[in-house]
Amino acid sequence: MPSTLTNNQVKQIVALRQHKGRREQGCFVAEGSRLIDDVLGSTLQVELLLHLPTWQHRLMARAAQRLVVDERTMGRISGLSTPSEVLAVIRLPQPSPISHPQGLTLALDAVQDPGNLGTIIRLADWFGIEHVICSPNTADAFAPKVVQASMGAIARVQMHYAPLPDILTSLNTPIYGTFMHGSSIYSASIAMPAVVVMGNEGNGISPEVERLVQGRLHIPTLNTSAQGVESLNVGVATAIVCSELLGKPLRK
Repeated sequence: MPSTLTNNQVKQIVALRQHKGRREQGCFVAEGSRLIDDVLGSTLQVELLLHLPTWQHRLMARAAQRLVVDERTMGRISGLSTPSEVLAVIRLPQPSPISHPQGLTLALDAVQDPGNLGTIIRLADWFGIEHVICSPNTADAFAPKVVQASMGAIARVQMHYAPLPDILTSLNTPIYGTFMHGSSIYSASIAMPAVVVMGNEGNGISPEVERLVQGRLHIPTLNTSAQGVESLNVGVATAIVCSELLGKPLRK
């Protein structure tokens, strides 16, 4: 029998669409069967699982509380244009300290588009990158659009928010950055562990972070026409950087 949420419960869940609501409640929301499958199979703490009577999952007992709701209720709490069968309220994870980074670590300097951030998180998961460090003015990794775009990777990649100059200095690890001019990513030789900074969509890497960069990386264009695009989308650039740097050992 479907349960009825109180108006206050509905307001609390809807408030999680905003950064203020997530900060105050210490939770975020995820929607959709595929995304919830990844969440329930991870170590994330599910506080509340809401689903239609038609949705079933063998791991749903992991939720602290589970309620069956009707389509009208799901429509009230969903942030999707077409509500899904299942929605979860999840405790915001606390990332483990990065004291001795292994392999490649990504640092994002004011990446502000939620779709780009979600794509980068998904790429980090694909390439086995454990940590992504974000400047405070980078988009919120737990905003609904970012969570959806990450396609479940948000359950496995550890997200850190801190002033980049402070945390990059503390890591004592070689720092590289992507620029319009620098050494070609295809000929660059980088010893791991390393940090690669990806910059803002319009302004690139900020001056205070640029001062810490020890190697400038560049993705060269093969277009010799003056009509070519000025730069690559940061999500696309991250994919090229990760593939080239992490794929080299596989090609030896």
